[in-house]
Amino acid sequence: MFTFVPRDKVSKNWVILGPLVSIFFTIFFGLLIFTFLGYDPLETLYQVFMSPFSRIDRVSDIFVKACPLIIIGCGLMLCFRANIWNIGAEGQFIMGALLAGSFALMFPDVETKILLFFMFLVGFIGGAIWAFIPAILKTRLNVNEILVSLMLVYVAMLFIDFIVRGPLRDPMSFGFPLTKPYPEGALINKISFPGIGYLGQLHYGILLIIFLIPLSWIFINKTLGGFKITVLGSAPKAAKFAGFKENSITMTVLLLSGGLAGIAGVVEVSANMGQLQPEVSFGYGFTAIIVAFLGRLNPIGILFAGITIATVKLGADNAQMTMGIPKVVTGLFEGILLFFLLTGETLQKYQIKWKRFK
Repeated sequence: MFTFVPRDKVSKNWVILGPLVSIFFTIFFGLLIFTFLGYDPLETLYQVFMSPFSRIDRVSDIFVKACPLIIIGCGLMLCFRANIWNIGAEGQFIMGALLAGSFALMFPDVETKILLFFMFLVGFIGGAIWAFIPAILKTRLNVNEILVSLMLVYVAMLFIDFIVRGPLRDPMSFGFPLTKPYPEGALINKISFPGIGYLGQLHYGILLIIFLIPLSWIFINKTLGGFKITVLGSAPKAAKFAGFKENSITMTVLLLSGGLAGIAGVVEVSANMGQLQPEVSFGYGFTAIIVAFLGRLNPIGILFAGITIATVKLGADNAQMTMGIPKVVTGLFEGILLFFLLTGETLQKYQIKWKRFK
């Protein structure tokens, strides 16, 4: 029998070697799996890890894919640091996109980008409202926020499906469940570089990350609010002794987390879709949970974790298209990578102790 015992001190060498060892084992087992299934293992690994960097436009697409993951991950970081388990960012993402999109469709002729500012505000409110439900139930009735936030994801999925197929459906969509296209003022434009033009799908929504990462770092490390969140999560008794209001902190982190997920929904739809549809998210809210933990609940770490996960997902898509590998196989490879990365994180903080049965 074995048990996990917390380490007294985390080795700085292991912080560097842990991810490298995890990637090594991922590649090793990936080679075995792809060989067993009859695929060229080296070609598959190239498609997954290297093909996203083979062209400059593909590199830009990595940042596009990582953008919502990083935004949501920064919000989830606040919750997880406070030991509040918001598992429903997917639903908050959807509700932010839905409310902001509904707001944009109310002004079909607006071309000025000031509309985008109000969409971000409405999207934040939409995500925050959806997070408010588990927050109020947690603080008032001590209801488990994991169950409530997770169940609300499916409510949000069904709600946007109903709205898009019903009240907001475009009569000219030829039977497809789509809303009318957003007005020009509601679209996030792609970035055009002088002398180069557009680089893939790279859009101005990426600029949010440039501001969000340093702001999140300053908030967590340099403000009293960030200190309260950290203390509540790591030492609840000390937080109570210091007079920190647990319910107030819980409400704050859930509202901020939901609001940021809502903003991510606005970015994704306004930059890449231009109209609402029943499926506006492709698991971003759930994947961002992994991004937050792989980033060690640190804004800088979340940035690199988001880029890493986005790279693997785009590489897996390339492997499907070029080699005909089923999605379930590439999904298995992604799962192996995440398993070993999380195993490395666990072994960084805990050591294994073996005990004999008496």
